[in-house]
Amino acid sequence: MERIPLSPPKILPITDGLHRPLWSVMIPAYNCSQYLLETIQSVLQQDMGIELMQIEVVDDCSTDSNVEELVNKIGKGRVSYFRQKQNVGSLRNFETCINRSRGKYIHLLHGDDRVKKGYYSAIKEVFEKFPEAGAAFTSWDHIKSNGILSRQSTLEANEPCILDNWLYKLAELQRLQYAAITVKREVYEKLGSFYLAHYGEDWEMWARIAKDYDTAYVPEFLAEYREHKNSITWQSYQTGQNIKDFEKVITTIICYLPNEDQRKMLKVAKKNFVYWMLDETLTNWFIIKNKKMVYNQIYNILGLYIDRHVISRVAVILLYVHSESYRKSLKKILRKTNIYA
Repeated sequence: MERIPLSPPKILPITDGLHRPLWSVMIPAYNCSQYLLETIQSVLQQDMGIELMQIEVVDDCSTDSNVEELVNKIGKGRVSYFRQKQNVGSLRNFETCINRSRGKYIHLLHGDDRVKKGYYSAIKEVFEKFPEAGAAFTSWDHIKSNGILSRQSTLEANEPCILDNWLYKLAELQRLQYAAITVKREVYEKLGSFYLAHYGEDWEMWARIAKDYDTAYVPEFLAEYREHKNSITWQSYQTGQNIKDFEKVITTIICYLPNEDQRKMLKVAKKNFVYWMLDETLTNWFIIKNKKMVYNQIYNILGLYIDRHVISRVAVILLYVHSESYRKSLKKILRKTNIYA
């Protein structure tokens, strides 16, 4: 079985006739135990009770701690635990989460993210207001590894609504995070689970949903996406794999649009993505000062899209990278000659 499925894995409908809760909060986890406590607590503070809410951690064979023991200690019997027989990778773990869910609404909350109080009631209300929606999401905060606010997502509207032209907006740029969105189980049953790429698979999924269903939105910052060095996102930046994966994803999403719009939108999507990645590359340089990361990003970016702005931005990034090296070398020389005070 491929770790990265080549087509959307099937999600089987529930046919046993037993009670189904309204919610399934499924928490995929892999070596994120230092954050898992906060993740589970953020859900438990909004617990609607076992009749209405399934809460389960699905562990992809973590090696950083005894996750089952941690879940039992925090959840005190309220949070279920399932461990894969072997490490299957993030996409297969998400598939397991969805297939193990029993609720009508599925929230895939990664084991390093959090939700704020009011998230589940807000999503429930917007689904009730717009029953035709296949998915619903809120605005979200980006938080640092220590949980401190870094920045906030863009507001998509000023009031709860069904988003207009959402597929086109997604085709232009990735605009969502797992922590913020809830999807009806029947939608996954029809469309399947995540596939195609290790990074950016969620972007494709939200676009696939938008092709066939309305997406509802709540303009409140009720989810928290954590940025840290052990995340899938961060690791993919080091090798440039994020650029390669996103090229697959962009090409796939564009195919969901009418034929007459595809060529134009592909160029727009590549440009927006490359501009975004250039900004991210410079930001990450100041955080970790990793030359290899910068070179891998630039090499793959230039293979995806080039214009005058890209060339100018690349020059600025390289100037920062090499001026830092120059300053360090100069200090070493000065110290050796006893000129440096």
